[in-house]
Amino acid sequence: MSQQHSLPPAAAATVTVFASPTSWIESDAVAQCRQVAALDGMMHVAAMPDLHPGKGAPIGAAMASTVLYPFLVGSDIGCGIAVFPIKLKRAIPEKLAARFPDLDRALDPEQDADDPAWAVVKGDIPAGHVEGLGTVGRGNHFVELARIGTVFEPEHASRLGLDAGDLVLIVHSGSRGLGERILRAHTEVHGAGPAPDPGAYLAMHDEAVRWGSLNRRLLAARVAHALGAEPTEPIVDQCHNLVEVRDGSYLHRKGAAPGDGRDVLIAGTRGTPSYLVAGHAGPDANHSVAHGAGRKMSRADALRRGKAKHTVEELRRTPMGSLVVCGDRQLLFEEAPSAYKRIEQVIGDLVHHDLATPVATTIPLVTYKTADQRDHREHRRKRGRS
Repeated sequence: MSQQHSLPPAAAATVTVFASPTSWIESDAVAQCRQVAALDGMMHVAAMPDLHPGKGAPIGAAMASTVLYPFLVGSDIGCGIAVFPIKLKRAIPEKLAARFPDLDRALDPEQDADDPAWAVVKGDIPAGHVEGLGTVGRGNHFVELARIGTVFEPEHASRLGLDAGDLVLIVHSGSRGLGERILRAHTEVHGAGPAPDPGAYLAMHDEAVRWGSLNRRLLAARVAHALGAEPTEPIVDQCHNLVEVRDGSYLHRKGAAPGDGRDVLIAGTRGTPSYLVAGHAGPDANHSVAHGAGRKMSRADALRRGKAKHTVEELRRTPMGSLVVCGDRQLLFEEAPSAYKRIEQVIGDLVHHDLATPVATTIPLVTYKTADQRDHREHRRKRGRS
């Protein structure tokens, strides 16, 4: 059953946590949901099983209100996950990891004008924002080469052109500096208050959402070309940091994916499968599903505990045999699989509450977090000898 948290009589909004009693849900995260529910105009807060505390607002929640609050979307407007089919002759993680391009280095429209990845850009760049194009960012963002594992719904998977053993690129990234610029412009004047001109905010917000989607295509194209494959169109691309106008109100999603009849990739960790699901969430869940496993440790805790429990090499090669490309040791520990909830529990809660149906798992082969200069130097030496 879902956990229904009652609020003081003065607060009209309801809070529902779609998690089982055995799920890891921090009291601080529920407290943040209650704080959001007390905001003017708030109608309903639906918390997903990956719920965890954020900076001022919960992550893993969908929040419906008659008032638009930019801080409930956050700075990474347009962050989402896209899935791209990819064809490779052989998928040997050790060889492919060294061929990943440096996705911390942005594509410059002039200096990199001959880069074939630009072919996926159709029309103008949203908001004219050329900074950070083709970069993945830090935190929990990643680009992953994975193979399709267990297929639970063969017909649905077939409609997406997927079968067990197929390879896909999974790209998790957002609007980089653009979304941050939009939120900062609001908070410098209005703090955590509502948008005084919702239409003006939405116009900028929509550009950031488009930018994030375009950037995921650029990232996938850069990797595909580096691995000797042709770029493809995404079969899934859903944003989980956004606000949409729905039924006359504003539906804010912060770490929650649209679950109203859409296919969503719910990310596991670097050492576990991810799940492609068909979302069918209704109004009780604010038409949303989880976006990932969800953190169960703060970054500081993960760093402290991880250093006592793991070596760097243990985190660069997962128990699944996949490789993690990450030259930032601190980020390796912060993003260790043990810092996250069990993805199987999150998916189980979604299924139990009839919010989503698993379609297939994806099994990581190579996960790119940030450039490992050792790999790039070695790859250049090998190319020089060939």
